[in-house]
Amino acid sequence: MRRNLRPGLFVLWQTERVTRLVLASTSPARLALLRAGGIEPTTISPGVDEDAVAERATSMGLINSTAEMVHVLAKAKAEAVIDHPDARGALIIGCDSSLEFDGEALGKPHEPEVAKARWLSMRGRAGTLYSGHWLIDNREPQPGVAAPAAGRVSSSIVHFADLTDREVDAYVATGEPLKVAGAFTIDGLGGAFLRSIEGDAHTVIGLSLPTLRELVRGLGVEYTSLWNR
Repeated sequence: MRRNLRPGLFVLWQTERVTRLVLASTSPARLALLRAGGIEPTTISPGVDEDAVAERATSMGLINSTAEMVHVLAKAKAEAVIDHPDARGALIIGCDSSLEFDGEALGKPHEPEVAKARWLSMRGRAGTLYSGHWLIDNREPQPGVAAPAAGRVSSSIVHFADLTDREVDAYVATGEPLKVAGAFTIDGLGGAFLRSIEGDAHTVIGLSLPTLRELVRGLGVEYTSLWNR
Protein backbone atom coordinates (compact mmCIF):
# COMPACT_ATOMS: atom_id res chain seq x y z
CA MET A 1 0.00 0.00 0.00
CA ARG A 2 1.43 3.39 -1.01
CA ARG A 3 0.41 6.66 0.57
CA ASN A 4 1.40 9.92 -1.07
CA LEU A 5 2.28 12.37 1.69
CA ARG A 6 3.36 15.99 1.77
CA PRO A 7 6.88 16.72 0.46
CA GLY A 8 9.49 16.04 3.11
CA LEU A 9 7.55 13.25 4.80
CA PHE A 10 8.25 9.54 4.50
CA VAL A 11 6.31 7.39 2.05
CA LEU A 12 4.92 4.27 3.67
CA TRP A 13 5.36 1.15 1.60
CA GLN A 14 3.92 -2.02 3.08
CA THR A 15 4.36 -5.27 1.20
CA GLU A 16 3.47 -7.86 3.84
CA ARG A 17 0.61 -8.28 6.24
CA VAL A 18 1.19 -7.55 9.90
CA THR A 19 2.45 -10.38 12.11
CA ARG A 20 1.08 -10.24 15.65
CA LEU A 21 3.52 -10.41 18.53
CA VAL A 22 2.62 -11.59 22.02
CA LEU A 23 4.80 -10.41 24.89
CA ALA A 24 4.73 -12.99 27.69
CA SER A 25 5.46 -10.35 30.29
CA THR A 26 3.84 -7.52 32.21
CA SER A 27 7.07 -5.48 32.28
CA PRO A 28 6.30 -1.80 31.52
CA ALA A 29 9.89 -1.32 30.32
CA ARG A 30 9.72 -4.13 27.75
CA LEU A 31 6.32 -2.93 26.56
CA ALA A 32 7.57 0.66 26.17
CA LEU A 33 10.63 -0.57 24.28
CA LEU A 34 8.55 -2.52 21.77
CA ARG A 35 6.17 0.39 21.31
CA ALA A 36 9.07 2.75 20.66
CA GLY A 37 10.26 0.25 18.05
CA GLY A 38 6.94 0.37 16.20
CA ILE A 39 5.42 -2.76 17.73
CA GLU A 40 2.19 -2.85 19.74
CA PRO A 41 2.20 -6.36 21.25
CA THR A 42 -0.50 -8.28 23.02
CA THR A 43 0.67 -8.68 26.60
CA ILE A 44 -0.08 -11.79 28.64
CA SER A 45 1.17 -12.47 32.15
CA PRO A 46 2.99 -15.83 32.13
CA GLY A 47 2.40 -16.46 35.83
CA VAL A 48 5.62 -18.44 36.13
CA ASP A 49 7.13 -19.23 39.54
CA GLU A 50 10.67 -18.26 38.55
CA ASP A 51 12.33 -19.59 41.70
CA ALA A 52 10.63 -22.97 41.34
CA VAL A 53 11.51 -23.26 37.64
CA ALA A 54 15.14 -22.27 38.28
CA GLU A 55 15.46 -24.69 41.19
CA ARG A 56 14.03 -27.60 39.18
CA ALA A 57 16.19 -26.83 36.14
CA THR A 58 19.30 -26.54 38.31
CA SER A 59 18.60 -29.94 39.89
CA MET A 60 18.36 -31.37 36.37
CA GLY A 61 21.73 -29.90 35.43
CA LEU A 62 20.22 -27.43 32.96
CA ILE A 63 21.49 -24.31 34.74
CA ASN A 64 25.17 -23.80 35.45
CA SER A 65 25.48 -20.08 34.71
CA THR A 66 23.52 -16.84 34.70
CA ALA A 67 23.17 -17.04 30.92
CA GLU A 68 21.64 -20.52 31.14
CA MET A 69 19.28 -19.39 33.89
CA VAL A 70 17.78 -16.49 31.91
CA HIS A 71 17.52 -18.77 28.87
CA VAL A 72 15.54 -21.38 30.80
CA LEU A 73 13.24 -18.80 32.40
CA ALA A 74 12.58 -16.98 29.11
CA LYS A 75 11.59 -20.32 27.55
CA ALA A 76 9.32 -21.15 30.49
CA LYS A 77 7.53 -17.80 30.23
CA ALA A 78 6.90 -18.08 26.49
CA GLU A 79 5.65 -21.66 26.79
CA ALA A 80 3.37 -20.74 29.71
CA VAL A 81 1.09 -18.64 27.48
CA ILE A 82 1.10 -20.77 24.32
CA ASP A 83 -2.43 -22.11 24.95
CA HIS A 84 -3.90 -18.72 25.82
CA PRO A 85 -6.59 -17.73 23.29
CA ASP A 86 -4.89 -14.39 22.64
CA ALA A 87 -1.59 -16.12 21.83
CA ARG A 88 -2.92 -18.15 18.92
CA GLY A 89 -2.04 -16.93 15.46
CA ALA A 90 0.93 -14.94 16.73
CA LEU A 91 4.61 -15.04 17.57
CA ILE A 92 5.30 -15.29 21.30
CA ILE A 93 8.36 -13.74 22.96
CA GLY A 94 9.37 -14.60 26.50
CA CYS A 95 12.21 -12.78 28.25
CA ASP A 96 14.15 -12.88 31.48
CA SER A 97 17.05 -10.79 32.80
CA SER A 98 19.62 -11.03 35.55
CA LEU A 99 22.77 -9.17 36.53
CA GLU A 100 25.89 -11.24 37.14
CA PHE A 101 28.07 -9.53 39.72
CA ASP A 102 31.01 -11.07 41.57
CA GLY A 103 29.99 -14.45 40.15
CA GLU A 104 26.45 -14.26 41.53
CA ALA A 105 23.18 -13.90 39.59
CA LEU A 106 21.20 -10.98 40.97
CA GLY A 107 17.47 -10.82 40.27
CA LYS A 108 14.97 -8.44 41.84
CA PRO A 109 15.99 -7.44 45.39
CA HIS A 110 12.39 -6.85 46.60
CA GLU A 111 13.55 -5.53 50.00
CA PRO A 112 15.13 -2.08 50.58
CA GLU A 113 17.92 -3.55 52.70
CA VAL A 114 18.91 -5.92 49.91
CA ALA A 115 18.83 -3.17 47.27
CA LYS A 116 20.97 -0.90 49.41
CA ALA A 117 23.55 -3.60 50.11
CA ARG A 118 23.81 -4.33 46.39
CA TRP A 119 24.35 -0.72 45.44
CA LEU A 120 26.98 -0.22 48.13
CA SER A 121 28.80 -3.17 46.59
CA MET A 122 28.21 -2.31 42.91
CA ARG A 123 29.01 1.41 42.93
CA GLY A 124 32.13 2.28 40.99
CA ARG A 125 32.35 -1.24 39.59
CA ALA A 126 30.87 -3.27 36.70
CA GLY A 127 28.64 -6.29 36.15
CA THR A 128 27.24 -8.21 33.18
CA LEU A 129 23.52 -8.03 32.44
CA TYR A 130 22.12 -11.08 30.68
CA SER A 131 18.74 -11.14 28.93
CA GLY A 132 17.28 -14.40 27.69
CA HIS A 133 14.84 -14.50 24.76
CA TRP A 134 12.61 -17.37 23.62
CA LEU A 135 10.46 -16.96 20.50
CA ILE A 136 7.66 -19.37 19.57
CA ASP A 137 5.90 -19.40 16.20
CA ASN A 138 2.31 -19.98 17.28
CA ARG A 139 0.70 -18.71 14.09
CA GLU A 140 -0.57 -22.13 13.02
CA PRO A 141 -0.72 -24.34 16.14
CA GLN A 142 -1.17 -28.05 15.46
CA PRO A 143 -2.47 -30.46 18.14
CA GLY A 144 0.32 -32.72 19.35
CA VAL A 145 2.96 -30.93 17.27
CA ALA A 146 5.56 -28.68 18.89
CA ALA A 147 5.55 -25.17 17.47
CA PRO A 148 8.78 -23.93 15.86
CA ALA A 149 10.85 -22.01 18.41
CA ALA A 150 14.27 -20.46 18.92
CA GLY A 151 16.13 -18.79 21.74
CA ARG A 152 19.13 -16.59 22.33
CA VAL A 153 20.83 -14.81 25.21
CA SER A 154 22.26 -11.31 24.83
CA SER A 155 24.61 -9.62 27.29
CA SER A 156 26.00 -6.19 28.06
CA ILE A 157 28.60 -4.99 30.54
CA VAL A 158 27.25 -2.26 32.82
CA HIS A 159 29.64 0.17 34.52
CA PHE A 160 28.10 1.76 37.60
CA ALA A 161 28.83 5.28 38.78
CA ASP A 162 30.48 5.75 42.17
CA LEU A 163 27.38 6.83 44.08
CA THR A 164 27.51 8.60 47.41
CA ASP A 165 25.79 7.07 50.43
CA ARG A 166 23.08 9.74 50.19
CA GLU A 167 22.44 8.90 46.52
CA VAL A 168 22.13 5.21 47.34
CA ASP A 169 19.66 5.94 50.15
CA ALA A 170 17.64 8.33 47.99
CA TYR A 171 17.45 5.89 45.07
CA VAL A 172 16.42 2.95 47.23
CA ALA A 173 13.77 5.14 48.90
CA THR A 174 12.06 5.69 45.53
CA GLY A 175 11.24 1.98 45.36
CA GLU A 176 12.38 1.72 41.73
CA PRO A 177 15.34 -0.63 42.30
CA LEU A 178 13.28 -3.09 44.35
CA LYS A 179 11.33 -4.45 41.38
CA VAL A 180 14.00 -4.76 38.68
CA ALA A 181 16.79 -7.23 38.00
CA GLY A 182 20.08 -6.10 39.46
CA ALA A 183 18.39 -3.28 41.43
CA PHE A 184 18.74 -0.70 38.65
CA THR A 185 17.15 0.59 35.46
CA ILE A 186 18.52 2.41 32.45
CA ASP A 187 15.19 3.91 31.40
CA GLY A 188 14.20 5.42 34.74
CA LEU A 189 15.73 7.19 37.71
CA GLY A 190 18.64 4.76 37.75
CA GLY A 191 19.82 5.86 34.32
CA ALA A 192 21.85 8.66 35.90
CA PHE A 193 23.81 6.15 37.96
CA LEU A 194 25.19 4.15 35.03
CA ARG A 195 28.57 5.40 33.86
CA SER A 196 28.65 3.44 30.59
CA ILE A 197 27.42 0.30 28.83
CA GLU A 198 29.41 -2.07 26.63
CA GLY A 199 27.03 -3.77 24.22
CA ASP A 200 23.38 -3.45 23.28
CA ALA A 201 21.58 -1.02 25.63
CA HIS A 202 18.27 -2.77 24.87
CA THR A 203 19.61 -5.83 26.66
CA VAL A 204 19.81 -3.79 29.87
CA ILE A 205 16.12 -2.93 29.52
CA GLY A 206 15.32 -6.62 29.27
CA LEU A 207 14.58 -7.20 25.58
CA SER A 208 17.13 -6.78 22.81
CA LEU A 209 15.49 -5.58 19.60
CA PRO A 210 18.44 -6.73 17.45
CA THR A 211 18.17 -10.18 19.06
CA LEU A 212 14.41 -10.22 18.49
CA ARG A 213 14.98 -9.38 14.82
CA GLU A 214 17.46 -12.25 14.43
CA LEU A 215 15.09 -14.72 16.07
CA VAL A 216 12.11 -13.56 14.00
CA ARG A 217 14.05 -13.85 10.74
CA GLY A 218 15.34 -17.25 11.83
CA LEU A 219 11.74 -18.46 11.92
CA GLY A 220 11.17 -17.21 8.38
CA VAL A 221 9.28 -14.04 9.30
CA GLU A 222 10.15 -10.55 8.10
CA TYR A 223 10.88 -8.39 11.16
CA THR A 224 9.25 -5.34 9.57
CA SER A 225 5.94 -7.22 9.46
CA LEU A 226 5.79 -6.73 13.25
CA TRP A 227 5.49 -2.97 12.81
CA ASN A 228 1.88 -2.05 13.58
CA ARG A 229 2.07 1.34 15.27
